[in-house]
Amino acid sequence: MAYDGTDYQGFQRQKNGPSVQEVLERALEQVTGERVTVLAAGRTDTGVHAEGQVIAFDTEWKHPLTALLRALNAALPPDVVVRELAPARPDFHPRYDAVSRYYRYTIYNHPIRSPLARRTSFHVAQPLDVVAMQQAADLLMGEHDFAAFGTPPKGENTIRQVFRAEWRNEWPWLYFDIEADAFLYRMVRTLVGTMIRVGLGRISVEEFRQILESRDRRRAGPAAPPHGLCLMAVRYAGDADERG
Repeated sequence: MAYDGTDYQGFQRQKNGPSVQEVLERALEQVTGERVTVLAAGRTDTGVHAEGQVIAFDTEWKHPLTALLRALNAALPPDVVVRELAPARPDFHPRYDAVSRYYRYTIYNHPIRSPLARRTSFHVAQPLDVVAMQQAADLLMGEHDFAAFGTPPKGENTIRQVFRAEWRNEWPWLYFDIEADAFLYRMVRTLVGTMIRVGLGRISVEEFRQILESRDRRRAGPAAPPHGLCLMAVRYAGDADERG
């Protein structure tokens, strides 16, 4: 599924505002007549978007899945869509069965802001040194303790394995693609915020390395805003390897 997260308090149900889970479960109840609980691969934060979120739910639906897909999308608001439905094994869990998650952060790097890009990208007016930012991103590859860049959603384990960390420059757009086995809370946004400091020349690549090795959250830069972040895909065992 995909959604524009601008007007939601993240994926998971919240008491302080609407969530993607809430509108999904409401649409499912409207279509199937059942009270359905939705599980998700990632609990995206307030304002974060998704192109490839994966969800799972149980239903007694007796008709073709194509009919359920049409009915769900007719019941959902314009900023949420289910792209594909397929049967899953009874014990499938979209979060715990995932082997990796792939996020993209988008920067609009231009002196003048773009009204059309404001909901899905972070505007940085100053020129950025993308070569230095990629040198910093190269340090993320492999298994590291990322305590300097986030907190674990549960427990105390802050070690994660990164499979891809790439900046791509298509001026005025900058894209940061990162794929890992899992992420800490606000890890991607804090990494991006710190690499922006590298790109602006405020810290060196070596200082970025020192921050990573320090495990000290106070040394990292501020988290980049949520509206530039998008969950692009979730991989499972048996999926074709698209990491290139």
